Amino acid sequence: MALLPVADALAQVLASIDGPVPEEMVPLAACHGRSLARDLAARRTQPPFAVSAMDGYAVRAADCATIPATLTVIGESAAGRGYRGDIGPGEAVRIFTGAPLPTSADAIVIQEDTQARDDGRVDILEAPPVGHYVRPAGLDFAQGAILLEAGRALDAGDIALAAAMNHASLPVRRKPRVAIIATGDELVLPGEEPGPDQIVASNIYALAAIITRAGGEAIDCGIARDTRADVLRVVETARASEPDILITLGGASVGAHDLVQETLSGIGLELGFWRIAMRPGKPLMHGKLGGLLFLGLPGNPVSAMVCAILFLTPAIRALLGDPLAPHGAPRHPAILGIDLKANDKREDYMRAKLTPRPGGLPLVEPFARQDSSMLGHLARANALLIRAPFAPEAKAGEPVDYLRLADIF
Repeated sequence: MALLPVADALAQVLASIDGPVPEEMVPLAACHGRSLARDLAARRTQPPFAVSAMDGYAVRAADCATIPATLTVIGESAAGRGYRGDIGPGEAVRIFTGAPLPTSADAIVIQEDTQARDDGRVDILEAPPVGHYVRPAGLDFAQGAILLEAGRALDAGDIALAAAMNHASLPVRRKPRVAIIATGDELVLPGEEPGPDQIVASNIYALAAIITRAGGEAIDCGIARDTRADVLRVVETARASEPDILITLGGASVGAHDLVQETLSGIGLELGFWRIAMRPGKPLMHGKLGGLLFLGLPGNPVSAMVCAILFLTPAIRALLGDPLAPHGAPRHPAILGIDLKANDKREDYMRAKLTPRPGGLPLVEPFARQDSSMLGHLARANALLIRAPFAPEAKAGEPVDYLRLADIF
């Protein structure tokens, strides 16, 4: 049976998602990293009135056309405490940064360009043009303007903008819930003493970190042992937590102890695909269990994480309404640092070290050993070098594409 290409597999996964998760209102202080559910409009104009951009004097530019000009200081305007009167001919108001511009004033003379007198007057030493150091009303935005769009993952700048728009809470998508089940008699939890044939489970924690980074909520459902009864027991526990996505780790291959597909098929799994043309991560499963999206990830740690990067993260982003989710992880150009042999029929994602180069594209150099059980290389890597199926030999210095792990981890 022909292996499914990576792009086709991603399209199938995303096509099986029914739609974004519901929205909820969340206080602004808790919205960092959350995905906006609806376009957000400004509730006010910013600034709501003309303000000074500098400390100095508010003047009528016409009174300062000939310098030096001597003006009478009739008051003071500070942020939160503006001068309420009008400025007449030959008058000025002492003003500070962020303060409202008095009526009739149309320019600011910075204090460095003035000389205060003891008699309540000020000498203007530089002629300001109209609008000099004035921030007009609406310079930043106007009331009703759409400034943040649905699907956006909110960063610190977005939070500041939403606050300035006068929003105390925001409509965001509920975090997609992702249930994680590790499978295998060989697994023990970190901190436990492994038996003679056991290893420490690491995938659960890596997947939880990737899920959290993508905007989801990870639900650790524990380890299912290698019996149909125990796989079924843990799956039912996971379903009771009402997840949006069910993830299994391991048990996705064809061995006698790989029970996930058989067990889930017995309770209604509609299999979408199984096995894809990718290295690492060939034994990936996808399907629907009722309305639940199911992804069966390989047990090898690196395979599981690469599959999570390429398929789970876009699925979570699609559930959050991200319009860029169908494009998957963004690819970036680089220059190959070493020679590579021709590739086979599987799309390759090679752990690699990315090194910046002044004035040019970065250099990317894959590690010599790419065994999918080796987490040490993954921890040292900052990129995944991508090689297309049947890619010919590549020489050092040729252009290549990569995924930046900092974008995902």
